Order: sequence, then structure tokens, then C-alpha cells
Amino acid sequence: MPYTRDIDREDYENALTEIEHLGIPSKGDLEYLICSLQDIFMSDGRQYRYSDLHDCCYATTHAAHEFARNHLDRREDTARETNGDVFNRMNRTFGLKEDE
Repeated sequence: MPYTRDIDREDYENALTEIEHLGIPSKGDLEYLICSLQDIFMSDGRQYRYSDLHDCCYATTHAAHEFARNHLDRREDTARETNGDVFNRMNRTFGLKEDE
């Protein structure tokens, strides 16, 4: 979960509300905004060193994982319930899930 202090979150909400009103019509626009945030993050008194570059890169990776965990995984769970699980043998072998 991407945690931030409540007071900071309130400030960010104003900017996010503006973006929400403008809309993000395409994947390219979303990528532009993400890259622009990375540019701001790196230009805000940080050094061009591995630890700062790593933080910048992995913040976006962790955000993507959080999105996937909250949305894609739910979608996959629904599809698995509807269509069945492909890992039946492995699940039986390791006792991961009861057969249906």
C-alpha cells in the first residue's frame, strides 16, 4: 500500500482532482503523467545516484503491483471461478486447494 501522511495526502488530492477533471484519455497520457512525476521526484533535491534512481523506479513498480493486487487479481479470481483453475495437478500435489 502506498502510504503517505494525511497532511501530505490532502495537498496531493488538489492536484489529483485537477487531473481527474482534465481526464487521462489514453495509456500514452497515463505514461506521460507517470514519467512527469518521476521527473519531478528526481529533480527535487535528489542526486543522480543508484539509491535515488532505484527509489524512483521501484515506486512506480510498487504502485503497479498495488494496482494489480487490488484490481487484476480480483479479475483473475473471477475468471478462475468461472472457467476453472489451470493448476489443478499442482494444487492437488501440494494440497494448495481442495478439488471442486
